[in-house]
Amino acid sequence: MSPYGDGGDGRSEVLTATNGNVEIAYETIGPPDGAPMLLICGASTQMIHWPDEFVRALVERGFRVARFDNRDSGRSTHCADLPPYDLRDMADDAVAVLDALDWRTAHVLGVSLGGMIGQVMAVHHGERVATLTSMAAAPFWSVRLIRPRLRTLIKILGVQRRGRKDRAGTIETWVRLFPLIGNPRYPVDEGWIRDVTGRAYDIAHDPTADRRQLAACTASGDRRAELARVRAPTLIVHGEADPLQSVSAGCATAAAVPGAELITFPDVGHGLLPEELWPRLFQALDDLRSRVPH
Repeated sequence: MSPYGDGGDGRSEVLTATNGNVEIAYETIGPPDGAPMLLICGASTQMIHWPDEFVRALVERGFRVARFDNRDSGRSTHCADLPPYDLRDMADDAVAVLDALDWRTAHVLGVSLGGMIGQVMAVHHGERVATLTSMAAAPFWSVRLIRPRLRTLIKILGVQRRGRKDRAGTIETWVRLFPLIGNPRYPVDEGWIRDVTGRAYDIAHDPTADRRQLAACTASGDRRAELARVRAPTLIVHGEADPLQSVSAGCATAAAVPGAELITFPDVGHGLLPEELWPRLFQALDDLRSRVPH
């Protein structure tokens, strides 16, 4: 029998959770009796950006994984004609997914924007968060805190400005962007970038959505004081070479959350850790899970 359940890899069809007038698309992977794990993706990405190999590795470690499209991404509601929102609303979206799955609690792992959403969940829906892993994320959106590299930002803006908005142009734009936000020591496979960007474009291409997601970050203010209320065992993961949110952002988050563990990685840029470093992350997740009261 497959280790991922009766359905091959145990993947469900894409389903929908509802939070008010917003619908959130999600799917689950893994056996029904696995420990619930909720993955929250970053800005300008969809749930398909979680590498299948990463998800399978989590399943093999005993998790049942749910991943979803944030509002303004993928198959979820796009909000151009709706009122502005903030991270509280996006955290409520994530809780709506837990409700749809009938999960009382879940281990929450978020990257970048997803890490910020996870932080807000742990504060305002603490009873639903078994553990929190916040990766490449800050406790608030401030240039003085995140200290992005100016040269890299200029290059990123230049690539985005020059890129065409059709399918081929969008793929080429992301092929150029990934090396800028990452690090040459851990290059991302170009074939994967082209494949996932093309599939994401076909699902939903919304050039204005990332502005609304960024606005949600800036509208949510400084969370450091309220993060002192987090009671879930917490892991903070950050790359020391992150050009978008410097490692000081991860340090500030760890300092704000009582008992949080901070792990930093040299030569790692922004986003999910490179595959070579997953074993250390998985061990840290196992250690984090062992801290949950039984």
